[in-house]
Amino acid sequence: MDERRVGVWAGLGAYVLWGVFPLYFPLLEPAGGLEIVAHRVVWSLVFVALLLTVGRGWSHVRAAVTDRRTLGVLALAAVLIAVNWLVYVFAVNSGQVVEASLGYFINPLVSVVLGVVVFRERLRRLQWLAVGIAVLAVVVLTVDHGRPPWIALTLAVSFGLYGLMKKVVRVDAVPGLLVETAVVFVPALVVIGVLTGSGDAAFGAEGPGNAALLVSTGLATAVPLLLFAAAASRVPLSTVGLLQYVTPLMQLSIGVFVYDEPMPPARLAGFAIVWVALAVFTVDSLRNAHSARRAAAVPVPAAT
Repeated sequence: MDERRVGVWAGLGAYVLWGVFPLYFPLLEPAGGLEIVAHRVVWSLVFVALLLTVGRGWSHVRAAVTDRRTLGVLALAAVLIAVNWLVYVFAVNSGQVVEASLGYFINPLVSVVLGVVVFRERLRRLQWLAVGIAVLAVVVLTVDHGRPPWIALTLAVSFGLYGLMKKVVRVDAVPGLLVETAVVFVPALVVIGVLTGSGDAAFGAEGPGNAALLVSTGLATAVPLLLFAAAASRVPLSTVGLLQYVTPLMQLSIGVFVYDEPMPPARLAGFAIVWVALAVFTVDSLRNAHSARRAAAVPVPAAT
């Protein structure tokens, strides 16, 4: 029970930290989204490299990079998470936190669809119902916006595909993050160099406070990931699935109550439909997990 309690608190910590990102990224201004993501890559690599050195985990990195398939999948994962970071930072710093939160509300359902498409998984009736309701929500929000909610869809699909890549290869969180950031490290340095050369970089030009905040993006990236890894290894997947809604709920609240983003009736209706879909999905997941535990607890008759 102690291990499970630690796992729940670790998971809650990860999702709360991700949830306050809409308050964190504006502090990095006047750095733009591209510069923020570039520094996030660079300082994440530095921080994770220190962790691996202290924990003597470099052997796991060597195992990952010497396997061509694993390296290729992690390289693709690096591109996907970089796109996710860039779109998210753009959404926060352009006053579209509410739409960003929608992306993480529908992400679990995107993951379900990817499981069907890639792994030929069979969905239960309630899962199909949840996906159908989510599609209806996207249609409602598209009509309300006059365009598809591209920020939400990009965040959901990019993070869903990123999770798919991590499922295809089994690499621990810290070595995996190091390989992923190493893949995009050189492009990140190029971005920083170009921005510095053109005089458009905030780092070094906006004082030590801004520079320290940009350096802190390494911690902001790695710490929640490590907490999430600690949670995933200690609590059931169904518990992790319930905890994950903390992040978009916090993001939505920050967008509406802190940044005063509009929530007209049509948009609220779209979100309400998404929440219905998630309720159906969650009920089905909990029922299935309960049935699986009961089946596992049934004693197997001894052979006669």
